[in-house]
Amino acid sequence: MPSGLSELVLIVDDVAAGVRFYRDLLGLTLEKPATDDWAWFLLDAARPTQRLALATGPLLFEEHSPKPDGHRFGNVHFAIQVTADEWSEIKARLSAAGIDTFGPTHFDWMAATGHYCYDPAGNLVELWIPDSPEATA
Repeated sequence: MPSGLSELVLIVDDVAAGVRFYRDLLGLTLEKPATDDWAWFLLDAARPTQRLALATGPLLFEEHSPKPDGHRFGNVHFAIQVTADEWSEIKARLSAAGIDTFGPTHFDWMAATGHYCYDPAGNLVELWIPDSPEATA
């Protein structure tokens, strides 16, 4: 059985814009200084193997993709767990930056509430809050 997500790489046109979004607005920690082509963020300091990356591409295996150029990677949806207090701070930063947020949407099946926004590359980011600390234990 897999032991968890290791990394998520988002293909973007502008790494610097992505860094401003994920570091300055969502509060993620850069693992090391970003370059024009790559940025690596820690998703959980307690689990440094869980990372989010932004890259302009191409990736190492891209030439083997059966899809045509321009369609090898697409917009994605992913979720990051936050606390209610963290969400309040993130929402304020997003609002101040003129970024719309959507929700809340409650999910009975996971006892959590999701809030959504789009990053500069058009990826749908969900910031979800468990109903109680026990919900994620």
